[in-house]
Amino acid sequence: MPLSSPAGGRTACGPRARAAVVVAACLAVLGPATVATAAPADPYDDRALQQQIEQLVHSDGGPPGVIAVLQRDRDTRVLRAGVADLATGRPPQINDHMRIASTAKAFSGAVALSLVHRHRLRLDETLGERLPQLPRAWSSVTLRQLLNHTSGLPDYSEDPEFLSIVTADPRHHFDSRHLLDFVADEPLLFPPGSRYHYSNSDNIAVALMAEATTGTRYEQLLRELVYRPLGLRSTSLPQGYRMPEPYLHGYDVTPPGPPEDVSEVLSASGVWASGGIISTPADMTRFIRGYASGALYGPVEVRAQRQWIQGSSEPAGPGRNSAGLAIFRYETRCGEVLGHTGNFPGYTQLIAATPDGRRSLTFSVTTQINRTVAPALLERLRAVQENYVCALLRGRH
Repeated sequence: MPLSSPAGGRTACGPRARAAVVVAACLAVLGPATVATAAPADPYDDRALQQQIEQLVHSDGGPPGVIAVLQRDRDTRVLRAGVADLATGRPPQINDHMRIASTAKAFSGAVALSLVHRHRLRLDETLGERLPQLPRAWSSVTLRQLLNHTSGLPDYSEDPEFLSIVTADPRHHFDSRHLLDFVADEPLLFPPGSRYHYSNSDNIAVALMAEATTGTRYEQLLRELVYRPLGLRSTSLPQGYRMPEPYLHGYDVTPPGPPEDVSEVLSASGVWASGGIISTPADMTRFIRGYASGALYGPVEVRAQRQWIQGSSEPAGPGRNSAGLAIFRYETRCGEVLGHTGNFPGYTQLIAATPDGRRSLTFSVTTQINRTVAPALLERLRAVQENYVCALLRGRH
């Protein structure tokens, strides 16, 4: 079924081109969303939680599949609804691969803060110092401002030339290290540090700074600084469009037509450090428990990371959102968790954990849900996610 355009219309082109029509909605919706309405009291037992994701799957435009992993210390509970693959009907599994979308930005944060801890980078180091080949107009932007989206860098994923390439060939192979070239002739949107503005360019620049200071490719830095220390065995940053088996199939769901599989429609090279990672619910659970607790670096970096400012992840996470360094605080009616969200054609993600990393939630759905593509469904999703956070914090999973 065709992917909807940002305006909600329908297109008459093939599936690969149709997917490209909404890549801008996936990559470039920037502003904060409205806070979800509070759910009914006490919807936190297993049966109620299961019913909520079943209702989400069967709602108009809802995802074909949902899998949620709640972990408290070593006690793990997996809830799932719908299917991982409409063609076979098999259920979602915790070792199914999936596109993690903008939760990949947290991985770039993990790399950067690990290098800060090792005194290879400084949070106040500038693009001009580390990447002098970038435009002089950007030279005063710091690593800290990139990580908390106050840099003012224009978003390459909104650039007309970039979007025209993706529209013509969704599987186009970009040189990921030159994605910022699309906006190299543009000034900063605002003075660095003066406001919050979610931008995919920020995390591309973070990865380039990490490469420049170490002389090591970003993919290798991920393996050395993140995957191995946290025991991530099924996580990778590919360049192509193929998904490793087995995987959660991602779908465009645009009623009244049937869901259309868009799992392998787009090349990951066009999002790279900003959203190209493939992982599994099991690995993402390991990651967020380590990342939220600061297991990869020291208390100095943790304190810097948790200097909160006004800002929302995209799509907005449950409760009230505020932004740190490549991490967000989600203040729900039951308490706070730290994490990140993301959306990509076929997938919407939430990873969150308590600040000590002992309780965590990985919540994955197999269609794209954001305030541009499906605003009403997003509010419903956020309400369900908040109930899952409450179940996690109240220990009733």
